[in-house]
Amino acid sequence: MDTKQYIQIFDELDDNDQSSSATKNGRKQKYPLRNPKKESESDHQFRSQQDDSASTYKFTYKAARFEEWWLLDSIGPFYEHKLISDVLRRLKGGKEASVYLCQASLESEASLLAAKVYRPRSLRNLKNDQIYRTGRTDLGKDGKRLVKEADINAIIKRTAYGEEVRHTSWIAYEFSTLEMLHAAGADVPKPVGMEKNAILIEYIGDAGNAAPTLNTVTLERDEARELFDRVIRNLDLLLTLERIHGDLSAYNILYWDGDITLIDFPQVTFTEANPSSWVIFLRDVTRVCQYFRSQGVKCDARKLAADLWTSHGYQVVKEVHPLYLDAEKKEDRRLWEKQK
Repeated sequence: MDTKQYIQIFDELDDNDQSSSATKNGRKQKYPLRNPKKESESDHQFRSQQDDSASTYKFTYKAARFEEWWLLDSIGPFYEHKLISDVLRRLKGGKEASVYLCQASLESEASLLAAKVYRPRSLRNLKNDQIYRTGRTDLGKDGKRLVKEADINAIIKRTAYGEEVRHTSWIAYEFSTLEMLHAAGADVPKPVGMEKNAILIEYIGDAGNAAPTLNTVTLERDEARELFDRVIRNLDLLLTLERIHGDLSAYNILYWDGDITLIDFPQVTFTEANPSSWVIFLRDVTRVCQYFRSQGVKCDARKLAADLWTSHGYQVVKEVHPLYLDAEKKEDRRLWEKQK
């Protein structure tokens, strides 16, 4: 099956919240969680000590056949590590990832958790992720900086394996950012676990309904002002940690019981190392202000962004139209690179 066919399959999944399960002779087919020949000895010993159901993990959610193996491979390790006991339903389908509601295991603090499962990089719809990766050191699945020369060279050469490593790094940045922000008191979901293709986080909502995104909510004016200030506090906290969300808007802020929760951090950007950081930050603030202005909050996006930016010691990059730049001058070429 080629990439185009896979894209078609996942697009169909986006259009159906509950897909029918594959069956054979009236029974749900079993798909092995992993190939034991490729497992480490420690992993194999752990699985061999478990109940047989661990290697053919079944869940309540009625997944389509191709979605099922994708979930088994991505979420199965959370089950093996006794973080979850069931997958209940799909909460959200997206071009980059899908989110599933999971029943937490008895050992977990919460009763429900959310699993964000990413699509392979070849199937993601993020048009240009390089603008966010600039200035970032690639991370391994443990969230630490890659040091293996073979991995680094594979990324540079853009081999198939190198693309897998880059994909894992993309996910690791989201999880490590959530860990950092949660520890600092930001309004983000508590991170619980990470695997090579998924993260497990705190679920926002109740058994019947997941928290809606802010763009679907109409706020009272007083509440809008209070929540706007809360979002700005989080933006300020991100800058303190030398980070920018990179794709912030009312579409990735959850609203529940009068509180907000910022989500979706794989494209987190470094303030110092990325030459486009000011432009990316300005875009985040502009999108936030667009929503809150529609809710009656008066705000000047550019002034607010500049005030926040300069309060942390950063300089606002003056934007110059390309017509006024001279390609023969080094300083003009540098300025154009910064603006791109």
